[in-house]
Amino acid sequence: MDYESIASKFQMEGAFIQGEPFGCGHINDTYALYFKQASARPVRYILQRMNESIFRNIEELMQNIASVTSFLSEQVKCEGGNAQREVLQIIKTTDGGLYYRDNRGNCYRAFLFVEDTVCLQTIEKPEQFYQAAKAFGKFQRQLHAFPAETLFETIPHFHDTRDRYRLFTEAVARDTAGRAKSVQKEIDFIRMREKDTGVLLDLLENEQLPLRVTHNDTKLNNVLLDHKTGKGICVIDLDTVMPGLIHYDFGDSIRYGASTAAEDETDLSKVSMSLELFAAFSKGFLEECGQSLTETERTYLPFGAKLMTLECGMRFLTDYLNGDTYFKIHREHQNLDRCRTQLKLVEDMEKKEEKMAAIIRECRQYCF
Repeated sequence: MDYESIASKFQMEGAFIQGEPFGCGHINDTYALYFKQASARPVRYILQRMNESIFRNIEELMQNIASVTSFLSEQVKCEGGNAQREVLQIIKTTDGGLYYRDNRGNCYRAFLFVEDTVCLQTIEKPEQFYQAAKAFGKFQRQLHAFPAETLFETIPHFHDTRDRYRLFTEAVARDTAGRAKSVQKEIDFIRMREKDTGVLLDLLENEQLPLRVTHNDTKLNNVLLDHKTGKGICVIDLDTVMPGLIHYDFGDSIRYGASTAAEDETDLSKVSMSLELFAAFSKGFLEECGQSLTETERTYLPFGAKLMTLECGMRFLTDYLNGDTYFKIHREHQNLDRCRTQLKLVEDMEKKEEKMAAIIRECRQYCF
């Protein structure tokens, strides 16, 4: 790959030194570019080759990111912060565009590298989850006044849980891979919770929940933490920023971060939802954005965690029934194992529903 040639299409300052693959993302190809400037150390930029098999409309996606980051930058400045460190900064092309397409059709974009930060793949202690929660909560608070309805849906029906259930039932009926009989227990588990799939959408349609700007991929590794203080600095990976419900971001964080086991753990006795981690995230999240949420939003946060987990379980099982055509697998039956961990988490959340609700009530002090 000719890093220097591609870099020359962007407004990057200094003399190009080198480029190299960076990070461990699974969707886009990511690289770090080094430039020599007057400063003591090289300045880095992030370059990404975007995956158009996942994101079909790059123009709309980049418009979303530009709109949100511009709004966030102004909010950070008003609060006396450093926007170049706390908000992803798009590096425009030499002709002022948001991305560059080469003569082979590959699409590239660039961001300023946020230095002196770490990106964690797993939670080592509750404090890290708490800091990630504060970053995501701050993201929500600062976008409170942003008109969410003006954003494009980069992945249509992404968290449309009714539609996810429809796709699941169609996969069961088709039974493309001939696996339905062997997973009847899992199929029945999901079918028994069909009514859950419409709860939040009904509240939205009845105007009992407001439409928000949602990140939609609120994993720990999408928050950069300061390498000295450990505090959450910047929310990254904004490809799935869309209109949605606050419960999508809160719920997916809990689903992924508060689980006591890996997403594809085969020993289900190891799988549960940690109330300690649930409390740590709830506290950090509501400290930052609790005052901007409605009472109904806060009440349904635990349900959001359960629903996002159920949705993910449905998606894994749907893909397994379809012959593993969407999620990458590295071994046979991995999608089934992923499904089973999610359904075990759903079951555990149902048992801990009252305790989860009590934790949210205890956080009410941050909401007024």
